[in-house]
Amino acid sequence: MASIKTEITEIVTGLALFGYRDLDQALSIRPTHIRHVEDEHFDRLDRARAGGNHEISFRTAWENGVVFARATDGLRGRPPWDVEWKGPHRPPSYEQIPADLRVDHVYLLSCKYGSNIVFNASPWHLFDRGLAERRTERSDWYLAVAPMEYQALFQACRAELGAVGPLPDQVGDLDRDARQILKRALGGSRSWPGAAADAYRDFTYAVAHASALRWREQLRTERQREEMLWRLLRFQAAPYFVLGASPANEPLRYRVGTPWDFRDQFTVRGFDVWADAAGQPLVRWRADVIDRTDDRLRSVEGHVEVRWSHGRFAQMPEAKVYLDTLHHKVAGYHPLD
Repeated sequence: MASIKTEITEIVTGLALFGYRDLDQALSIRPTHIRHVEDEHFDRLDRARAGGNHEISFRTAWENGVVFARATDGLRGRPPWDVEWKGPHRPPSYEQIPADLRVDHVYLLSCKYGSNIVFNASPWHLFDRGLAERRTERSDWYLAVAPMEYQALFQACRAELGAVGPLPDQVGDLDRDARQILKRALGGSRSWPGAAADAYRDFTYAVAHASALRWREQLRTERQREEMLWRLLRFQAAPYFVLGASPANEPLRYRVGTPWDFRDQFTVRGFDVWADAAGQPLVRWRADVIDRTDDRLRSVEGHVEVRWSHGRFAQMPEAKVYLDTLHHKVAGYHPLD
């Protein structure tokens, strides 16, 4: 079951497309032509609306839907025939377009609230394959790129924590039970115990440096760098729309163009990645493009956090890709008017 906030932001956006007077009217009518939304969903929306704890989410989602319904790039004031809500449905395979709503079988809408994360991928998928080919990963990225520093960190943790449970001698031999022991022992504090703090700093630098180097190896040609930018910005063969709010709760309403659209307006002049010193392994990325409509240089920046999934040592590391440039300033993202 989707969370109530997800149901609010997605279903209410869809309801706003139909031209009802206001949200309360839409909720009272419970239209049947928003597909896959059942009475149980409307019941939860009614309770959340009456509870008053999600007023901002209700208001922002409704306003986003109204803007799209009237926008030149959107429905232009034409009520839709059909709105489909994806809901908690899991796709049978990897989906490239993060759509939550489909309107008249044509318009794809992604409802994105409170996050600048554009990808949550495995490090192998990002740094070695440039997001081009997805596979199931069972190998530990840390063990591949910084084995000595990883082992040193593990040994320092073992020494500092003492008898917390049965642990192997080698970090590469950690099984699920041992990982959970370390997670529980290390999870109570934001800092690392004793000598493990120095070991973690060395480990962080080694992982970031090696990750950036391996990523850079995949970006040798202009075409590779251009395609990498397309994938990071989630350009696809068909345009789609993002309706949501930033972490600062500012509305996000823009159309994501296609590679064809991008090449028609922009030329990539550079794409670089580099390691950065931070509280965890961090790789920064930056693309410089020329906007040929006014011959202006524009930059798109972001960063990647390489970190354990669900806590220290708990699971294999993941690569969270963040977009740092404001969305309305990103080349290839077109704000709705």
